[in-house]
Amino acid sequence: MLVSVSMTDSAEKPDQILRIDGNSLTLEDVESAARGRIGRFELDEGARVAMERSHDRVLEVVESGATVYGVNTGFGHFAQVRVDGADLEQLQLNLVRSHAVGVGEPLPLEAVRPIMLLRANVLARGYSGGRPLIVDQLLGLLNRDVCPVVPRQGSVGASGDLAPLAHVALVLVGEGEAWVDGSRVEAAEGLRAAGLDPLVLEAKEGLALLNGTQMMTAIGALACRELEDLCVVADIVGALSVEALGARVDAFEPALAELRPHPGQVDVAHHMVGLLAGSELANRHGAERVQDAYSLRCIPQVHGAARDVCRMARGTLSVEINSVTDNPIVLEDGRIISGGNFHGQPIAYAVDMLAIAAADLASICERRVNRLVNPTLSGLPAFLVQDGGLQSGLLITQTAAAALVSETRGLAVPSAADSIPTSADQEDHVSMGAWGAWKAWQAVANCRRVIAIEVLCACEALEFLAPALPAPKLRAFKDRVREMVEPLTADRVLSPDIARLEVALLEGDLLGSGRD
Repeated sequence: MLVSVSMTDSAEKPDQILRIDGNSLTLEDVESAARGRIGRFELDEGARVAMERSHDRVLEVVESGATVYGVNTGFGHFAQVRVDGADLEQLQLNLVRSHAVGVGEPLPLEAVRPIMLLRANVLARGYSGGRPLIVDQLLGLLNRDVCPVVPRQGSVGASGDLAPLAHVALVLVGEGEAWVDGSRVEAAEGLRAAGLDPLVLEAKEGLALLNGTQMMTAIGALACRELEDLCVVADIVGALSVEALGARVDAFEPALAELRPHPGQVDVAHHMVGLLAGSELANRHGAERVQDAYSLRCIPQVHGAARDVCRMARGTLSVEINSVTDNPIVLEDGRIISGGNFHGQPIAYAVDMLAIAAADLASICERRVNRLVNPTLSGLPAFLVQDGGLQSGLLITQTAAAALVSETRGLAVPSAADSIPTSADQEDHVSMGAWGAWKAWQAVANCRRVIAIEVLCACEALEFLAPALPAPKLRAFKDRVREMVEPLTADRVLSPDIARLEVALLEGDLLGSGRD
C-alpha cells in the first residue's frame, strides 16, 4: 500500500512510502518501483507478525525431527535425502550458491528492482517460513538502490525463476555482485553501501528466496503497463493518420462496435470518435471513397483486441504479484505441503499474448506509416518532403519500421508451448515463462519505436495540409510533438528525433492529450 508523506527540503527521492503486506501490490506499484519513483519501502507490521508465526512453525518441525522437503531434505532429485540438523544452515547456503548459474548480460536495474519487491511481497504473506529479517534485507537494498547483478538467462520458469532469484539471494548473504551508483561491485561492498550485514540463512530460508515466478512476473508487469499506454497513444496517432490521409470517420461509429461488443473494440471506437470530433481533415475525399484500407478502417478492431489482451494479462499479473509461489508452503493450520505454486504457466500464457499483441499493433502502425509516405496512397508529396530527389525526407522511416516489425514477429513466437524436462525428470514440465516475459518486453519496446515513427510521419504529413488544423482534441498532442521534433525542411539525421519520441512515449509525456 502506498502512503504519501511530506518531502523534506533536502530530500531528492520521491516522497512516497510503499508498505509491503503481501496482499496490496498493484501493477502501478511494480512499475513505480522499477522506475525509481518510490521513496522508501517498509514491511507492514501485520506482515511481520505473520512471518514470525510461519518461521516458528518451521523451527517446530526441525525440533520435532519430522522430515519435510526443503527444510531438512535435499532439493529436486535429492528430495529423498535427509540432511542432519547440524547442516541445515549450510544446506540453505549451498542451495543458493549452486543455483546461481545465470548467464548472459545482466538484467537492467528497472527489471531487478521489481523482482526484489515481488519476492519481498511473497515472503510478507507469511506462508514461506522465512524471518522478517529476510524482507528487511531486501527492502534495505531497495531503499539504497543497491541492486544485485542478475544474469538474464538461466530460468525455465519452474520451479519458478530459480537461477535469477539465486543471484538476488547471493547478495543478501554477501556473495555475488551488486550495482552501486552505476558501478558493478562485490556484494560485500554493496551491503556496506546499504548499511547491511550479510545474512546467515536459517532452515528453509534459502528455498524461500528461490522458489517463485518473480522474474517473469516483474518483467511481464512492465510489458503489460507499457503496452497499455501504447494502446492509448496508438489511437491518438492513428487518429492523426486518419486526418492526414482524409479517411472516413463513420467506420468508428460506436453503434457498429456495440453490435460486436468486445470491450476493447467498443472502447477504441468511442475514443476515435472523440479524438476526431470537429475534424477539418477527415472525410475530405467525400463520396468518392466509400471505404478505407484496413489499417485505418479497422483501428477499433485491431487496437481494441490489443487492449483486450492487456486486460487479460493485467488480471493474471495482478493475481500473481500478490500470490504465494513457494514450495513447500507453510499453511496457517501448521501443515507444510509441497505443491506446484511456483509453476509459471499462467504468466507464460499471458506474456506470450502480450508479445503477440505488441507485434500486431506494431504491424498495423507500420502499414499506416507506409500509406503516409507513399504518394500513390496518400496524395501527399512523396516521402513527405519538398524537392524530392535532392531530398529523401522520410523515405527510410518505413524501412526502419518494417525491420522492427519483422524482428517483433520473431519475438512473438510463443514460448509457453515449449517444455524441456529438467532436474533428472523431477521437473518434467516447465513454462519457459522467463524467456516469454523477456520477449514480450522487447516486443513492446519495438512496438513503441514503430509508434514513434508513425508519430513522426503523421505530424509531418499534417504540415502539408496547413492551414487546416488537427481536430481540437489532437492539437495539444501535435503541439507537444513539435516541441520535441521540428518540422522537416531539409534532410537531417532522424534517429535522434525517433529516440526523443520513444523516450517521451516510455515516460508518458505524450499521454496527457487524447487519453480516455
